[in-house]
This record gives sequence, C-alpha cells and structure tokens, in this order.
Amino acid sequence: MAKITFGEAIRQAYEEEMARDRDVFLIGEDVGRWGSLYRSSTGLLEKFGPDQIKDTPISEAAIAGCGVGAAAMGMRPIVEIMYIDFITIAMDQIVNHAAKWRQLSNGKVKLPMVFKTQGGAGRRNSSQHSQCLENWFVYVPGLITVMPSSPYDVKGLLKSAVRDDNPVVFIEHKALYFEKGEVPEEEYLIPLGQAEVKRTGDDVTIIATSWMVSFALEAAERLQEEGISCEVIDPRTLWPLDRKTIIRSVKKTGLCMVVTEASAEGGWSGEASSVVHEHCFADLRRPVKRHCGMRTGIPYGPILERRCIPSVESIAGAAGALLREARGKG
Repeated sequence: MAKITFGEAIRQAYEEEMARDRDVFLIGEDVGRWGSLYRSSTGLLEKFGPDQIKDTPISEAAIAGCGVGAAAMGMRPIVEIMYIDFITIAMDQIVNHAAKWRQLSNGKVKLPMVFKTQGGAGRRNSSQHSQCLENWFVYVPGLITVMPSSPYDVKGLLKSAVRDDNPVVFIEHKALYFEKGEVPEEEYLIPLGQAEVKRTGDDVTIIATSWMVSFALEAAERLQEEGISCEVIDPRTLWPLDRKTIIRSVKKTGLCMVVTEASAEGGWSGEASSVVHEHCFADLRRPVKRHCGMRTGIPYGPILERRCIPSVESIAGAAGALLREARGKG
C-alpha cells in the first residue's frame, strides 16, 4: 500500500473513474486550470481535456443545474461545490430536482451524480465557510449522504458514489485534506451504506463521523491506558445507515456515545441515538450520550474555534464519565 494524502486519494479516484468511463466528468469553480481549492484535481485538465474537466462561473445554482441535466441525459457528473456553505444556493436543484426525478418518473429517469463538497471547522475559515450541514441531506428522500474520514475511505467511497445511479451528497472535511493514510495501489470499492468498526472494544461504543473519527480513535487510545476499552464505529454513509453494525456493537458494550462536529439539535446524532434506543433498549446500561459541536457560528480565532467542537480531551472525558455512571461511580 502507498501512503498518500486525503486529497491525493480523491485525485486518484477522479482519474480512475474518468479513464474508465468517458461519461464521468468534473464540473465546478476552479477545478480545471487551478486544480480545485485543495489541489485534488491537479493535472486532470491536461490529461482529460475540457470535456471531462469543466471550470465554471461562480454560480452554484448553475453548476448544480448543469449537473442535474447532464445526469438525466445519461452522463455521470461530479458537481463540486467549493464549500458546503455555498450549497445553500443550489438547494432547489439538489432537493427539488435531483432527489425527486427518479421517483417522479417511476424509475425511468436515473440521476447518477455526485454533489461533492467540503465542510467543517479547523482551518480558521470563520462562520460562513465552516458549517456542518449534513443533517439537511440525510432528511431528504432520494439522496445518499456520505462522509469519509480517511484517505482509504474517501477513495473507495467516491468511486462507488460515481458508479451509483442515485444522487450522492459527498461531504469531505477540509481539515482532513493533508492527512496521510495507506491506500491500495490496486482498484477497490467501498459499498455505500456500510459502516466500519475502526477499533474494537468492550466497554463503550463511540459512533463518530468525519473528522471526529480520528479524535475518537485518539481518545480511545488514552482511555485504554486507564483500563477503558472503547469500540469506535465510523458509519461512513450517514444515509442509508448501517444499523446492523451499530446495533451489534451496542448490544456487546451496553453503552453508546455519538460524536459529531455538527450540533446535536435536529441532527443526525439524534437519528443514531434513536436507532440505538429502539433496538438496544434492554441492553443499555445508561441512555445514549450525544457529544456534539456547539449550536453557534464558528469563530475565526483558533482558540474559540476549537472550543466550539469536540476535542480528543472532551471525548475521552465524556466517554469515561459515561462508563463511571454505568458502574455507579459517577
């Protein structure tokens, strides 16, 4: 396996899928000559030309609309929205058109497309470039919602998303772009809707998403030194949700904590919590705990920015407290 960055894994997925299928194309702001915001499409314009790498004006509604029309006609667009904050301008195309056409046409019109975007804090982009809006898309029927947490996952999931015949909202975390991880040199796919147990354990199940997965894993390492064994699950696809993996883990540990950078109110963390309560109620030693970001705009300053989202320390503290409560020592 080669050790590459998250961004390079994305570029490899682009290159492999465009070479495999000429109907796959990337469209968005600065994806061509500039190589995209985090350089994940560098060199692809020279290799595939303007038919498959399309720079656009600054209009998210137009970019998404072009993608929807192309997908309806049988192509497989990857629509890049530079920041998830800007996806608000394309919500009509995503929610009222892409998500609905297959059902409204009784399956005659397929929408094989990926809405690919970046979200989250950690890079001092302030409140209009740092939001976590994945909850919106989980709620919309007809959309698949994906959030990878590693170079291996982002490549395998993106390739699967490109090949799926349904619209996929593919949300990457900007703080992960320069993180490195092992990625096979041979081709592989990761099925959408399949969670992964990132670390096995017996005392507490931690369900974490996106950037928070790495935080949860580090917190689990620290807790292991205290004799606390944590199982860390990355759903990878928020919808459809792999309930079986989550339920199996919680039935084993009897305790569950859900960690998201997005705030708890009205969020996916509530969905995950409900799944556990509905299917594992008799196995739970304590109610599911949610450990999420603050309900606030993200400040520009690095200290305040970090205070708004979970940290390794806060995750370890919350998981440890949950176990102590279960043991009657809280």
